[in-house]
Amino acid sequence: LYNMGGMQFVLPEPLVQGSYGVVSVPENEITPATQDALVLKISSNGETVTKKLLGGKGSSNYSDKFKVGGLDFSLRYGSKVYQLPFSIKLNDFIAEKYPGTEKSYASFMSKVTVEDERPFDYDIFMNHILDHKGYRFFQASFDPDERGTVLSVNHDFWGTWITYMGYFLLYIGLMGIMFFGKTRFKELTQGLDKLKKQKAVASAIMLFGVISLNAQGKTQDGDHNHQNTPSQQQLDSLLNASTVTKEHAAKFGELVIQDGGGRMKPLNTFSSELLRKLSFKDIYKDLNADQVFLSMMLNPALWYNTEFIALDKKGQNDSLRGIIGVEGAQKYVKATDFFDSKGAYKLAPYLQDAYATSTPNKFQQDYKDVDLRLGLLNRALSGEIIKIFPLLNDENNKWVSAVEYRSGQYKVPDSLYANFIKNAVPYYLHSLQSAIANKDYTESDKLLAAFHQNQLNHGSEVLPSENRVKAEIIYNKLDIFNRLYKYYALVGILMFFVLVFTIFKERRIWNIATYFFKGIIYIFFIWHTSGLILRWYISGHAPWSDAYESILYVSWATMGMGLLLGRKSNMTIAASAFVTAMLLWIAHQSWVDPSIANLVPVLDSYWLMIHVAVIVGSYGPLTVGMILGIVSLLLIILTNTKNKERMELNLKELTIINELSITVGLIMLTIGNFLGGQWANESWGRYWGWDPKETWALISIMIYAFVIHTRLVPGLRGRWTFNFLTILAFGSIMMTYFGVNFYLVGLHSYASGSQVITPVFIWYTLFGVLLLGGISYWRYKLNYVK
Repeated sequence: LYNMGGMQFVLPEPLVQGSYGVVSVPENEITPATQDALVLKISSNGETVTKKLLGGKGSSNYSDKFKVGGLDFSLRYGSKVYQLPFSIKLNDFIAEKYPGTEKSYASFMSKVTVEDERPFDYDIFMNHILDHKGYRFFQASFDPDERGTVLSVNHDFWGTWITYMGYFLLYIGLMGIMFFGKTRFKELTQGLDKLKKQKAVASAIMLFGVISLNAQGKTQDGDHNHQNTPSQQQLDSLLNASTVTKEHAAKFGELVIQDGGGRMKPLNTFSSELLRKLSFKDIYKDLNADQVFLSMMLNPALWYNTEFIALDKKGQNDSLRGIIGVEGAQKYVKATDFFDSKGAYKLAPYLQDAYATSTPNKFQQDYKDVDLRLGLLNRALSGEIIKIFPLLNDENNKWVSAVEYRSGQYKVPDSLYANFIKNAVPYYLHSLQSAIANKDYTESDKLLAAFHQNQLNHGSEVLPSENRVKAEIIYNKLDIFNRLYKYYALVGILMFFVLVFTIFKERRIWNIATYFFKGIIYIFFIWHTSGLILRWYISGHAPWSDAYESILYVSWATMGMGLLLGRKSNMTIAASAFVTAMLLWIAHQSWVDPSIANLVPVLDSYWLMIHVAVIVGSYGPLTVGMILGIVSLLLIILTNTKNKERMELNLKELTIINELSITVGLIMLTIGNFLGGQWANESWGRYWGWDPKETWALISIMIYAFVIHTRLVPGLRGRWTFNFLTILAFGSIMMTYFGVNFYLVGLHSYASGSQVITPVFIWYTLFGVLLLGGISYWRYKLNYVK
């Protein structure tokens, strides 16, 4: 046994021998190729000998004896050896995979016996440690053949508890800043209460809202200018001949399949994801996703020749359009457009380089994205994806499709069941053709019921409950978060304008409108919260475990903080609604996968709810601080000699709210970071490993701690400096959140997919921030500095 970090323990061989396997160091840890070399000169009685020792962590072997000057020497270089006061025997090692997968581990566990005065059995697995006589054993790794386990060991009982007590005192102290004593936070709150009686601030929002509305309008205009390309009359006829009723399609969508990651989900989830990934829409010609998928099964050739595969807007994919030979204005293409008259794949010459590099350029990334989408379409049309049949007596609960079974890759001992797997789907499709013609789906409904009963009979161990299946279908149909970003943006911008009108002229209608829009945003927030709870129920884990879910959670925290601070300023609610809309819009870009996925083992812990909820939740108030910083600088730019007194009062209010917001964010970020250290100690036996995510979280804490204390630094005092720095500081949060997940490699990279290219708009955004800072600084010097 050896420790991954900290004290090292190597058990003598008799103590680690087990009846099933051995507790061992992996071979790659003890081969000379990975060891260090230490060169020593040994001198004795006038004789000198040079010896080279190989060793390192996990190594403890002595060299052969040799003589120098008449004395015997035996040397070793490696871990210090400790003799444990007890021994451990490995009885069994169990690595559980997600259903139907080979390398996707749900968990791995060592079943051991602690041999001491009173022997006892214990199960060691991730986030479940063995604590005995002050020694703590952690599940670190295992041998590739799954017959041996690797445990790390820690021996620091008092140090652990003293550290934890210190952490909790830190948490209490940080949270106490917001509620007790004569603190800066309390001082800001009292100052804001005094300003609350003054005229509400909204002038800066006008410019921000107008710019945002123009951008929104351009996007909508681009969409409205597009008209669906009409299909040929023959294709329309074939489509009608392969379209089932919505009622039967809904029953089909409730059938459970097993995806490539081992997740059990209704077919409706796959069909919805398929249509969205291919066409970027939820429906096709009044057909829902389940109807489209059934039509694909009934007539694959039709969908190879149907123009429904969406390309990005003109200008973003012109090179791709040129390769496949379609017009620049054409938004939808068909699968056959990607093949020439001889059947050769037009993208093949370009994909070799695209897949060979880990840093593809924009064109290569476009080629890869389209290739993956075409591969998904091919798997759907071939029926390979319809994994609805549980294999009999499979220890990993694997389900297969009829196509996979007919390939001979899998065998079923029951010939009757084998015939059912091979022939049931073709017979079902034949019944559908008759049902479409006769408008009688009785036989098809019975076959769907037979499929479901078969899953109950042979796959009940992994089959989700009926309520969970229905909940997931409801979640798919509501498409809550994809709709919310449009609603948040619309209401937020309208509220901006109402607040602007209120500044210029007080009218009862504007006050009523403000309360109305505020109430609508509260309803959206409740809907947002309900969506997160529903996703939590469906997935079985807290909804902040991957990139998509964490963006949803950050947007929720942003809106929640905006509503909390909105009791002091209506403008904060409107600004937060717009920022929330932008975050949700980002979550639904093509490079973010919204699919519900299984957890990696280390995330399957209550610490996911504690640590991630706090540290990711801190991004909400810090995001609010960033947007208030932008609005404050815009307010400075709009200041002139006529409105200076009113603008100064408004700027003071905005700056106070901004400082309150980032104070809350900094406290949450700090507490979340220390909670992460506790989680690491409970999972791996070490608090801090300089993982990129850990490092950047610390950098963000230091940056925001600096920003919040600039008021104490001569030369950095002033509202312009503070607000501008809150904008720049947000870049560290973007790096902590996005950069680490998608660019760097570490323990926190499980949310990332393939490496992404830095979008061009990032550089435009940076230029815009610097330009805004420069202009606002000039105006600040002109109007506010005497």
